[in-house]
Amino acid sequence: MIIVTGGAGFIGSNLVHGLNARGHNDIVVVDDLTDGMKFLNIREAQISNYLDRDAFLDWLVENGDEGIDAIFHLGACSDTTERNGRFMMENNYEFSRQTFEIALAYKIPFIYASSAAVYGQNGSFGEVIGAEKPLNVYGYSKALFDRYVARRVQYAESQVAGLRYFNVYGPREGHKGRMASIVRHHFRQINADGVVRLFEGAYGYGPGEQRRDFLHVRDAVRVNLWLLDNPSIRGLFNCGTGAAESFNEVARSVIAHRGNGKIEYIPFPDDLRGVYQSYTEADLTALRAAGYTEKFTSVAEGVSLYMHWLDKHGDLDAADG
Repeated sequence: MIIVTGGAGFIGSNLVHGLNARGHNDIVVVDDLTDGMKFLNIREAQISNYLDRDAFLDWLVENGDEGIDAIFHLGACSDTTERNGRFMMENNYEFSRQTFEIALAYKIPFIYASSAAVYGQNGSFGEVIGAEKPLNVYGYSKALFDRYVARRVQYAESQVAGLRYFNVYGPREGHKGRMASIVRHHFRQINADGVVRLFEGAYGYGPGEQRRDFLHVRDAVRVNLWLLDNPSIRGLFNCGTGAAESFNEVARSVIAHRGNGKIEYIPFPDDLRGVYQSYTEADLTALRAAGYTEKFTSVAEGVSLYMHWLDKHGDLDAADG
């Protein structure tokens, strides 16, 4: 049995499909389907059970000794603009802490999602606990849990691994709305009026020249499955390509797929000032040293893959209308 919290969400649902492709069907998906359209992400997946988030912890306490092979803990509020700190800390920190403690008690391998949002704008992207400088409460909730795990991991008798995801994009992210990837937003924009919109220059970067480490979700799934295959691997690892690419490059890749279109630069939003990462690039030293050797997908290749998927499955990815 494998548990995937956030299993109807973006990375989680792709992981469920990745597990299915390997023949794993005894999967318990844990999520909150208040947004019922998220069911589209797992409609064709093979799972053995679904649990609501609010029922999960009690279920895990009662069933933790029933042969659970791993918990992939991906469930969280990922809205970097959310200002309700109480809500964020309950969802991302306290729920994660309790899940982790139960996993420790039952010696269940625990692979969890952290985020590059913990780094903020400090310019350093090494997995150093205590050096995080998050710009928002989402990033803080992730950093605090990383720190908690670091204090408690010495008591773990099974695998504990965290992945600090950089900017993930790809299939099954439609439910994320505004927080969906820039790639998806560009796809919708160019289909609407042939114009891809990017922010004007900010924080010393020229128009559209802000740079991020863009990770196709298939690569995120591959790293998770590698951890499942290698239970001796423990620690906190960046999960990105190791190469920062500009928003202009993303836009040009979308336009190239469509065959026409143009870029328009718009004013930088007031609500993102001070909480926006203009540059991210994963330091993959720890992940490579741990033995992960797979090549990561470039923006040009990854955007093309995603555009073809959206062309074919657009209606299945329309949870945001």
